[in-house]
Amino acid sequence: MPASHPHHVAVLVLEGAKPLDVGIPAQVFTTRASMPYEVRVCGAAPGLVTGGDGLAYHVAHGLDALAWADIVFVPGYRFPDRDDPPQAVLDALIAAHTRGARLAAISTGAFALAATGLLDGRRATTHWHYTQALMVRHPLVQVDENVLFVDEGSVLTSAGAASGIDLCLHILRGDLGVAASNHAARRLVAAPYRSGGQAQYVPRSVPEPLGERFAATREWALHRLGEPLTLDILARQAEVSPRTFSRRFVEETGYTPMQWVMRARIDLSRELLERSQRSVEQIAADVGLGTGANLRLHFQRILGTTPSEYRRTFTRGE
Repeated sequence: MPASHPHHVAVLVLEGAKPLDVGIPAQVFTTRASMPYEVRVCGAAPGLVTGGDGLAYHVAHGLDALAWADIVFVPGYRFPDRDDPPQAVLDALIAAHTRGARLAAISTGAFALAATGLLDGRRATTHWHYTQALMVRHPLVQVDENVLFVDEGSVLTSAGAASGIDLCLHILRGDLGVAASNHAARRLVAAPYRSGGQAQYVPRSVPEPLGERFAATREWALHRLGEPLTLDILARQAEVSPRTFSRRFVEETGYTPMQWVMRARIDLSRELLERSQRSVEQIAADVGLGTGANLRLHFQRILGTTPSEYRRTFTRGE
């Protein structure tokens, strides 16, 4: 969906910033003809910012970039549980949010957003290593330890480094639609949508030998969404009992098998609504939901809108 004017994206580099966290939004939203975004990398002041992991950053912009931005990314930084960012940084984040900008934290960047008070009473996440510290330091924040990211509308948070990609693709899906976010995912050689939460990455004393097998089963199912997919069929493909499959699937993804299949079907229907002129009835059949009424029911429940309204919003070349 072409934008009438570019979205302004600021990447706020704080002292001790983690290089991967800085690079993800800078690369995903980098200014290019095919993407309606303009990116500015900034700090508390223009000039050199000492980073983490042996890197430093020379940023061209100071906090004035936050007054310009529609989206402000706050990458993670070292020792977030020791000291809050400077008050001028917090004031600039609050002012940007008040003006209507979205604030999006990657990993420990959630501590900076929490220090503004904007996460009080809201769900949020951060890297699993720091979730307890976030709870202790900011007890009014509703910390979710398992998810890859949390979208609270005007404030968004994500777990450790790579989940910043999940968050960026999620923002792209909301701004430009599934086709654009999938295109960006292919460019990044990343999964367009990773199910499950970060609990799957927390070190455990017991290995998870079925993880790869279940990933293969999910991939197998994604190519057969138009066909019947029951718990028994999926379990048979995974070569385990339905009971074992169901229990382990929830542990691995955070969803029951049928919840996951439904969301995959809705995701496919979104792309077909964007990229084809097929009717809602035809798309319902294509994605295995049978009737248009069934597709509308689940589309509304999961996305809060109708297929027709979604198509009007994300029709390309209009």
